Amino acid sequence: MRVIEQAGLAVLRNLEPETAHLLALNALRYGFAPLPRPVLSPRLQMRVAGLTLPNPVGLAAGFDKNAIALRGLARTGFGFVEVGAATPLPQDGNPRPRLFRLPQDAAVINRFGFNNEGARVIAERLAARPGGMILGLNLGTNKDSADRAGDFAKVLAMTGAHLDFATINISSPNTESLRDLQGAEALAALLSVVMAERAHLARPIPVFVKIAPDLSTSELSEIADVARAAGVDGLIATNTTITRKGLKSEGSDEKGGLSGAPLFDLSTRVLARLSHLTRGTIPLIGVGGIGTPAQAYAKIRAGASAVQLYTGLVYHGLSLVPRLNQGLLDLLDRDGFATLAEAVGTGRDEWL
Repeated sequence: MRVIEQAGLAVLRNLEPETAHLLALNALRYGFAPLPRPVLSPRLQMRVAGLTLPNPVGLAAGFDKNAIALRGLARTGFGFVEVGAATPLPQDGNPRPRLFRLPQDAAVINRFGFNNEGARVIAERLAARPGGMILGLNLGTNKDSADRAGDFAKVLAMTGAHLDFATINISSPNTESLRDLQGAEALAALLSVVMAERAHLARPIPVFVKIAPDLSTSELSEIADVARAAGVDGLIATNTTITRKGLKSEGSDEKGGLSGAPLFDLSTRVLARLSHLTRGTIPLIGVGGIGTPAQAYAKIRAGASAVQLYTGLVYHGLSLVPRLNQGLLDLLDRDGFATLAEAVGTGRDEWL
């Protein structure tokens, strides 16, 4: 980590968390953020749902909700970027404060509630996206919607022409009853609507589903079966958790979704179970608690073809991205793998 990045992180940590987040996002937007030098190697390339990723380290949704910093994000060394979540209509989300740092736990709690400027505004920014990046959008639903499946389909219809992939977010804990859509019957009905809308796009794109970490093995099995039947292109495991076990930081009882280091074991176990259930028939993306190359590698070996991070940036900065990629190359050398693809799923049983 460079001195300038250390100083910047120190300044941000002294600000109210959401204010710090917006400042960091705008620094990227306007070209003031120090950018790391990317790590490039064909050994890190991954093929996921028809997409060729230059490396497996992606940015998770939530960092750039309104797609305002695409030009900066295209230069950060991420293998792919996911923005959003976007809802059909603009909404303010939950009242502030709604973002809380847990520094003793290297974690964050958020209860944003899908605050965003709406799919129409976001679509205009996506249409002006820079070339040379793999870009996806997290699809959301308005808080007061009477037709949540229709909401997901509307956002896809409005934005799909400008995307490389889309993610159906049915796992945020901050929109009432949203996680109920993970049930087999509700999920099947939802996917039927969204996949039908996808078929109407001039260029059909991969559709992923993002799930919660707080699911039983039987619930995961149902999701895997429904996803396969619907033709879903990938599963993202996982979103934030509502559990609070073992936390030390003040404010750990705040309502919302917990992300960061405490989520690593839970989310990786869910990932491994999905890998076992799907037997490689659906690509998996591992998210939750990644802060070191060893943790990214563990997700890969548990069954992920790619990983995403967000909270790790709060504590480690953008230099974490090349550090993860270089560390993955070193770990491949250690274990004798020629490419990262060879390592996928080789350590799954350690998490079952």
